[in-house]
Amino acid sequence: MKKLKVCLLLLAITIISVAQTSTIETLADTFERDTLNYSLRFVGRHLVGTPVLSDSADVAHLSHKAFWRATAETVGMNIGLWAFDRYALKGHYAYISWNSIKENFRHGFEWDNDHLATNMFGHPYHGSIYFNAGRSNGFNFWQSELFAIGGSAMWEMFMECEYPSTNDIIATPVGGAALGEIFYRMSDLIINDRSSGGERFGRELATFLVDPMRGFTRIVTGRAWERRSTSGRRFGIPPISIDLSLGGRYITLWDNDEGSRAGVTAKIKVEYGDRYVENARVPYDYFSFLLELQGMRTQPLLSRVEIMGRLLSKELVNWKNLNVNIGLYQHFDFFDSDTIRPERYISHLFPCAVPYKLGSPATVGGGVMARFKPSPTVAFDGYLHLNGIILGGMLTDFYRDYNRNYNWGSGFSIKAALGWQLTNDRVSVCLANQFYRLYTWKGYDQNVDWSLTPEGAPVDVQGDKANSSFNHFEVAVNCRLWRNLYLTTGFDMYIRHSNYDDLTVDNTVGPRIVSKQLGTSLMLTYKL
Repeated sequence: MKKLKVCLLLLAITIISVAQTSTIETLADTFERDTLNYSLRFVGRHLVGTPVLSDSADVAHLSHKAFWRATAETVGMNIGLWAFDRYALKGHYAYISWNSIKENFRHGFEWDNDHLATNMFGHPYHGSIYFNAGRSNGFNFWQSELFAIGGSAMWEMFMECEYPSTNDIIATPVGGAALGEIFYRMSDLIINDRSSGGERFGRELATFLVDPMRGFTRIVTGRAWERRSTSGRRFGIPPISIDLSLGGRYITLWDNDEGSRAGVTAKIKVEYGDRYVENARVPYDYFSFLLELQGMRTQPLLSRVEIMGRLLSKELVNWKNLNVNIGLYQHFDFFDSDTIRPERYISHLFPCAVPYKLGSPATVGGGVMARFKPSPTVAFDGYLHLNGIILGGMLTDFYRDYNRNYNWGSGFSIKAALGWQLTNDRVSVCLANQFYRLYTWKGYDQNVDWSLTPEGAPVDVQGDKANSSFNHFEVAVNCRLWRNLYLTTGFDMYIRHSNYDDLTVDNTVGPRIVSKQLGTSLMLTYKL
């Protein structure tokens, strides 16, 4: 976990450096679009720089596919990580042999019991490195996903003496594609093959930190020091806005009245691309990315990650004061909390000391984006998304095994948001709500004698037989203080409902547990 925290801090610092280097890009070639329509599309967004089309020479140069190099990087990544686990960490799972490999194939896949952060963020991050082995060697989004699948399958079947994990073979490649494409596109903003000296070294270092596999590939191929007449960017500079926020946050349990926490919090919010292009078929030419860090006693450093990446879309309305777009989107969501109230026994039917945990690394669905400008000074924008959750996990009050305190499941989510802006960018208000519903379809049976199983624990189960919902509501108000500096006040509410219809606890059949958390924040936001 310490290594994960260090990686997260480096990631946050590097994203800030991406934003800073992007602000100096002001080339003359801009997108051709109507002035009124352009201002409508990007009202409420402070663009980092002038959008610049990619150079055809760079596109051709970076589209050359190198299959064997991508394969070698994927396999080499696995061997290198295994060697570190085996000889540096001396992890018991890394003592593999031909017998352990044969046993993995004989036994097959089962659900594992790692921490939520490991399964829902750590493994997808690992998958992003496989994905970018393909992406940095000329393959497109869909082709690169095959490298993520292959790398994950190799690790699960060959590189550990633990049985292969059902959840990992889903979360690693699918969540890895979401993280990987964002890292690839963010690193693309940093690269400038025309630069030299200290600037070039700084850019290459930042590229490596944001996208390690792309940075490694540039070193192997010599692109890291090659001077070219073009920038070397695959995507040019698209419309991109980056908000950096830092301040304080206070959280408390609602109803239970048994604890609160206060501390510092930071957010990085990125919106990349144009929501309202006529027809989009290139995955992730539009995406939004939110990362939230916090410094509070007993609370995790990484508290929230949200990704919404467009896979394809079609324009429905393009009027003078109205844009409407419908599309297919991939989502990646991660919410983490820890103990707020004292960890003490009151009743099995009292909510868990941890208010919520949720991860959905494999989610896809349809969504509508809309923006309306009723007057020259006022604009509204919003979205509505309905998604299917292929794989998700949510906190449970009862199931405990090794590091797992959550149930695996599948289900759906509904996301909606509405924003209001004064077009002079002085004041903006945003309301958003996210609802998740997960169903555990392979729970454990209370009537089974678990003493007959290894270590007396349930084997290959998703957790409690349950269906659970999780709702996150938030409102944020931004007021401009000076130039690009804003005061941001926020309120959020997390509510978890868990229904255990097939369990009997304290002579109660089918207990229903409700956990609620309220939070407020006051932050300074700088819009690059």
